[in-house]
Amino acid sequence: MTHTAYEEKALQELREWQQQMLREPSLFNHLSRGVQQKLNSYIPEKVHQAITAAIKQMIRAVLFGARHTTGSAFAHATLELQENVVRDRIDFYKKTAATEGGITGAGGFLLGLADFPLLLSIKLKMLFDIAALYGHSVDDYRERVYLLHIFQLAFSGQQQRREVYLQMVDWETQKLHLPEDIHQFDWRTFQQEYRDYIDLAKMAQLIPVIGAPVGAVVNYRLLQKLGITAMNAYRMRWKEQSSFNLLTPADDSIL
Repeated sequence: MTHTAYEEKALQELREWQQQMLREPSLFNHLSRGVQQKLNSYIPEKVHQAITAAIKQMIRAVLFGARHTTGSAFAHATLELQENVVRDRIDFYKKTAATEGGITGAGGFLLGLADFPLLLSIKLKMLFDIAALYGHSVDDYRERVYLLHIFQLAFSGQQQRREVYLQMVDWETQKLHLPEDIHQFDWRTFQQEYRDYIDLAKMAQLIPVIGAPVGAVVNYRLLQKLGITAMNAYRMRWKEQSSFNLLTPADDSIL
C-alpha cells in the first residue's frame, strides 16, 4: 500500500508515540508511584469508595449526554483531511479549557473545586468529537470504552499507561472480549491514576493571585496532551485497518 507524504509523516509520529507508550517505568517513575501509593494508603477506604463512585457517575453522565451532542461520524475522508479538522477541534477545546481554568482559578478555593467536573466534561466532549471525526460512532458502547482508555493513556503513570496501551493494540479483536456492562470497568484505578497525575498541577490553581494564570496554562496543556494522545490512538486504528484491508483484498471470484 502506497502512503501519501502526509500519511508517512503521521506514521513516523505514531511509531515514536508507540515507543513512548511501551517504555518501561524509570527509577523516578517507580519512586513517584511509591510515594503516591503511600499517600493514598493514608486515605480511608470509605473516602476512596466515595471518590470512585462520584467520578464514575460523573463520567457516565458525560458519556451518555455527549452521545446526543456529537455529530455523525466523519468517515470516508483522507487522513490528512480528518486531522486538519481534528486539530481545529483540539485548538477550540484547549482555548475553552484555558478560559474555564482562568475563571475558576481566579475565584478562589470554592470555584477552584468546581474546575474538576467542568474540566472533566470538556476533556470527554473533545474525545467524543475526535472519535466522530476519525469515523467512529460513539453510539457503540465499545467505542466509549476506547475513549476511556485514551483518557487513561494521557493521565496515568508510566506503568499503568503501558498496560492500558497493550489493551488497545488490535482493538478490533480486543473489543470482542469486553464485558457488556460498563460497571465492570476498573473505575478505582481510573480515578486514582487520574487524581494522582493532576494533583500537583491543579493544587496551585487554588492559591490566591496565581490561581487564574496557573489554571489557564495547566488546563491548556492538559487538553493539548489529551488531544495528541487521541490522535495517535486513532492513527493506530487507521494503520491496523489499512493493514487488514491490504491482507484481505476483495475476491470477486467468490461472488
